[in-house]
Amino acid sequence: MSRIPTPADIASAPEASHKLLEGVRASIGSVPNLFRLVGTSPAALEGYLGLNGALAKGALDAATRERIALAVANVNGCDYCNAAHTYIGKNIAKLDDGELAANREGRSDDPRADIAVRFARKVAVDRGAVTEADIASVKAAGYSDAEIVEIVAHVALNTLTNYINEVFKTDVDFPAIAPAARVAA
Repeated sequence: MSRIPTPADIASAPEASHKLLEGVRASIGSVPNLFRLVGTSPAALEGYLGLNGALAKGALDAATRERIALAVANVNGCDYCNAAHTYIGKNIAKLDDGELAANREGRSDDPRADIAVRFARKVAVDRGAVTEADIASVKAAGYSDAEIVEIVAHVALNTLTNYINEVFKTDVDFPAIAPAARVAA
């Protein structure tokens, strides 16, 4: 059970969040618990949706974004995001079960995506303390400077939702998946 009340519906959220939550519903057909919980703070919801929307228009494709989200969720032990991004990865990004399992482990069966996912995992585990060799490896795989910035931004965005879900114990409203692994620092 969530540690703070999750508004039951859009009308129960603060008025300043209504339009933003209506936008979520229009975009994805529902308003998952995460959005309603974040909507408790209209400023936090606006910030999250702004960054999420901007990155969705970036250079990284949806499949790579979902792969990164799964890797980061499992670094941070976020069961909500593990379930949500498994569902999105399978049903929206069309990743198969083997790829989703690899992503949760911080890797990919796609050679190019593997470099991005491993780098994202390293950024999350090492809290940004990557090496010149780490950057060179991502560049050697053909990722542009902009794409590398976006990988790091996706790590940050997903860490934000992971932390919100873990701090407040957001009730998972996606199909159950095995709990996310926790990575020792």
